[in-house]
Amino acid sequence: MGERIKKAIGIEGKFSETVLPMIQYCFANIFMGGGGYIISMYFTVFLTNVVGMDISHATFIVMIATIWDGINDPLMGLITDRTRSKYGRHRRYLLWSIPPLVISYTMLWNSFGLDAKENPTICVVYYAFAYILYKTAYTMVDVPHTAMLPTLAPEYNKRTQYTSVSYIFNSTGMIPSYIILLVFLSVFGSGSELSENSKMPFFVTGIVLSIVYACSIFATFKTCKEPSSLNEKLPPLDLKFAINEYVQVFRNKSFRDYFCMSFFWQMARSFYSTTNVYYITYLANLYRYYPIFNTFAGIFESLAFPLNYALTMKKGKSKCGAIVTPFMIIGLGIALFVKPVEPGGSYLFTLVLMILGGAVLYPFGMSGLGFVGNNVLPDLTDVDELITGRRREGVIGTFNTMIKQVTGGVMTFVVGLILKYFGLVTGNEGVYIEQTDSALLGIRLCISVLPMLSALIAWLMLRRFKMTKDDHTMIRAAIATKHKYGNVILTDYERERCELLSGYKLENTWLGKNDPEGEARPLETNENGEYIILIEKKEELKQLISEAD
Repeated sequence: MGERIKKAIGIEGKFSETVLPMIQYCFANIFMGGGGYIISMYFTVFLTNVVGMDISHATFIVMIATIWDGINDPLMGLITDRTRSKYGRHRRYLLWSIPPLVISYTMLWNSFGLDAKENPTICVVYYAFAYILYKTAYTMVDVPHTAMLPTLAPEYNKRTQYTSVSYIFNSTGMIPSYIILLVFLSVFGSGSELSENSKMPFFVTGIVLSIVYACSIFATFKTCKEPSSLNEKLPPLDLKFAINEYVQVFRNKSFRDYFCMSFFWQMARSFYSTTNVYYITYLANLYRYYPIFNTFAGIFESLAFPLNYALTMKKGKSKCGAIVTPFMIIGLGIALFVKPVEPGGSYLFTLVLMILGGAVLYPFGMSGLGFVGNNVLPDLTDVDELITGRRREGVIGTFNTMIKQVTGGVMTFVVGLILKYFGLVTGNEGVYIEQTDSALLGIRLCISVLPMLSALIAWLMLRRFKMTKDDHTMIRAAIATKHKYGNVILTDYERERCELLSGYKLENTWLGKNDPEGEARPLETNENGEYIILIEKKEELKQLISEAD
């Protein structure tokens, strides 16, 4: 089995030294894939249809929690980059995240007797606190976990292999989590429609999943190793320095391209995921098929993975997004043609149309830009080091969770405001009335028009991202040469690529600054013309990890 896995992801070497470390690193992805998946599909509709909140209150809760997420993400990035420990800069935060995760995830799915109609303010405060606590726990996992990757996998293609294994573990978290919820909804007899009778299955699901996620995080903490950070030298920390750390990141051209691409991709996802349950329930009148839609969506998102991986390994990290994303846009467009199913009327054509657009083309196409974003993020750390001369994985990694969480939360609130403005009626009474044409128009805007525009902008921004595998290897070789000899000599072409990717003139970067005590050396290549990394990171890491243990 180990040899089959190695062959599938295209690596050589002993299983214990290649695939096993990837698996150990990716255990935590069971939480990051499953926890967020259930929340994105059910939390808002749980608050409106089960707890009985107004949709504007429900989406306000999500926005408040993600504003906090926007604050704690940068803080976590600074903290991890400045952590000195024999266990490394990141691992111990995974362990510390487990208690708040278990408490908050249980709280999210039970109001403990609070009634949204009798005590709306208290109910909003309770769920806002629970969601803020969850976001804090999530940040304590996601930022350190993301920041570990550039150190564990310094090579360009190896990072893609780690990311690919993480996608498998994301699915391992998503699919069982979803099945567990469906089973409990069925066992506790809440019926096909979500209502106040659905409280118990959600509460039991919250308890069970919190335990599963805690175990997955602990597994990564226990088995994944990173080098000691005890001897690292750090600049003094003050408010000006902290602000400049993040301002400086945006001066990196490659980062700006990544940020804009990821921002609009997440915006498209958030519009769609927040509106999807209302689209199926109130526009199509086919909520009983909601599990089928999500099952198909999960299958076709997974089916895109081999194509995305193959394109990335053969053509570069941005190719899969360029080819696959148009399917996402087409799938979103199909939603414009879906019409409500009349009671007792034929629904086959509408069902096929919805499955084709929302459960086949959309998730298949959506996976492309997601794969690109996760793959290029670690490489931005090397461009940042070219500019600053420092390793800032925590600061760079912060933006992965920040874009996903903050953009998602703000867009959820925006969707709530749009749907309320157009007159959508939610809660228990919304299930039993016929929505107005205006309300259905609001749903179409949020499920199709607005996410289509966002996805198109993300696809266009992707075409601005220029880094290739040769560029990345050259940058790493240049950084290694600079560290070893003090100065590095680049050809005109190498200088041009460094300036294009960083957005700086070379002389204004750490790499281009002259060390009067250093020796100027050109980059070394082997007989095949490939750049040689003078500092062998792999052996260094093994030694440092051994010392830490």
